[in-house]
Amino acid sequence: MMQPKIHQTYQPIPLKHADKTASNKEKQTSFKEVLNNQQLKVSKHAAERLKERNIEIPDEQWKKISEKLTEAKNKGVRDSLVLTNDAALIVNTKNHTVVTAMDKQATEARVFTNIDGTIIM
Repeated sequence: MMQPKIHQTYQPIPLKHADKTASNKEKQTSFKEVLNNQQLKVSKHAAERLKERNIEIPDEQWKKISEKLTEAKNKGVRDSLVLTNDAALIVNTKNHTVVTAMDKQATEARVFTNIDGTIIM
């Protein structure tokens, strides 16, 4: 009686560890880019104030404000007063959200509370 021969085949198993490392780096870069390019949000309250007070901020200035807020956040600032030529914004840096907005007339009292940093544009 003849026994069937079993032939062992060698198939190298691809190392997925290297692929995972590369994809993790890509994910980290993507996450970092998202943080650096985080869009500034405007709360409903702030949007109403901007509209009521006819405050218009150009897109380019919003981008600069967002960049400065990222810097402030990295320095530990939680709530920031952002002063522009035409307005004052209170911004929560953690959420990257404009909480409220005032025009020049509303800022004449020159007293701002609950902030721990100021950005002058």
